Amino acid sequence: MKFYDIDQSKDRDEWLQMRVGKIGGSSVGKIMANFGKSFGDPAQKYAVDIALERITGKGQESGFMNDHMLRGIEQEPIARALYEQEYFVDVLNGGFFDAGNVGVSLDGLVDQNGAIEIKSVIPSTHCKTVSRNSYDPSYKWQLYLNLKISEREWIDYVSFCSEFPINKRLFVFRIIKNCKETEDNFAKIDTRLAEFEELVVLKTSIINNA
Repeated sequence: MKFYDIDQSKDRDEWLQMRVGKIGGSSVGKIMANFGKSFGDPAQKYAVDIALERITGKGQESGFMNDHMLRGIEQEPIARALYEQEYFVDVLNGGFFDAGNVGVSLDGLVDQNGAIEIKSVIPSTHCKTVSRNSYDPSYKWQLYLNLKISEREWIDYVSFCSEFPINKRLFVFRIIKNCKETEDNFAKIDTRLAEFEELVVLKTSIINNA
């Protein structure tokens, strides 16, 4: 694994190029879906995109920004500052972790061993997360892949909602590396990524022979 201290906002073009042909944290949920069974349509389409990126050296990202993504860009710095204030820590640039066919960007690094993943969400989603007292399951595999590839000791899932009362806007749930649940999830990731690589090879062959 190699770490690049690159800012995905200030150095966006370079950051996007680093991601070309690599499985990313935000898309790993498509791969992990239906674990133990055949890949679904989202994973099949993603395999084609990865194959094309590796063949052409060009990214397949559309650059489309929806309201959820814009909300995250606008409010992530606020959530990060609040996290720093409440936990008395400095959050450093998350950079880019390159592990060959996989590459992940974290929202921030904490101390020597920690990391954070920030999600700026609407009130109903934040309320569900608080009630659950855990991370949003939609981001389960992104969290575990980020923890695995970055080789950090823990990662905090940070849910932020600006509409909540000031002292309730931040919810934090920590996932630690050294526990059986994490080890089991890491093993599942290894198994599924190996299967997905076989699918990418198949799609690559189909494209090259079309």
